[in-house]
Amino acid sequence: MKKSSKVITIIIIFFLIIATVIIGRFMIGNHFKKKFSKRPPPSIIVSEVKKNEFSDNIESFGTAISKKTKTFRIEKENLLSDLNIKKFVKKGEVIVKLKSENIVAPFNGVLGVRGITEDVLGSEKSIIVTLDDSSEIYVDLKIPENFAAVIKEDLSVIAKFSGIKDKIFFGKIDAVASRVNAETRSILTRVKIDNPNYELIPGSLLEITLSLNKRDSLSIPDTSIILEGNKAYVYKVSEENITNRSEIQIGLRNDGIVEVISGLNSGDIIVSEGLKKVRPNGKIKPIDK
Repeated sequence: MKKSSKVITIIIIFFLIIATVIIGRFMIGNHFKKKFSKRPPPSIIVSEVKKNEFSDNIESFGTAISKKTKTFRIEKENLLSDLNIKKFVKKGEVIVKLKSENIVAPFNGVLGVRGITEDVLGSEKSIIVTLDDSSEIYVDLKIPENFAAVIKEDLSVIAKFSGIKDKIFFGKIDAVASRVNAETRSILTRVKIDNPNYELIPGSLLEITLSLNKRDSLSIPDTSIILEGNKAYVYKVSEENITNRSEIQIGLRNDGIVEVISGLNSGDIIVSEGLKKVRPNGKIKPIDK
């Protein structure tokens, strides 16, 4: 009996040790699981909903025309000396001295020389001198008739010239035709562009943008928008840094900024980058861009 009792005691102690090990491992595993399963919220770039200026734009192309232009035809035999033309002359300054009379500039402008060949005018003894006042440049545009009701004088425009990259020239609508051209279904519009440094050259092709219906609207970065079919969504961030998906209506896009028509208020905080890391009702660590 004593021997069997010892065996039973040993077996019981053995199972108690095994049970203690199993329970201990289970409790330790749960402890570390709870400790390390709590991941910190992701760091997400956010931005504030603010107002920006937007406008409906019409883009077109046109040829640069000088404010004033004058052409002088000079016979070579009438020159007192070799032709020496300045680049720029002022009003009243002598352009060319001739045997018969001097040619005087009727206005400030840039001079140019254009030879006339025998093929053109039947005389190779003539020279054409041009004078252009291009301190202001005019461009005639054909605007589609569906914009006729909103095209008005003094509307602001900007112009770009491929010969001078990354520079914008400013101007306005100077005149609008009183009727629509029945053949082209367009309305002729003249634009005046300031050119004080004579950088725009007469005859050059200009890209013109007319700005209509200027307004201050709410805006958000285009990287903050989730598009699903015809609907747009953003993640709004609460004061507790909880994200919730909200549907919005968007308008124009302008250099990475999108106009918001409805769904947000000025001052709202939204997720602007890192949308893949965000979940509805999830917590984040906001970072101001």
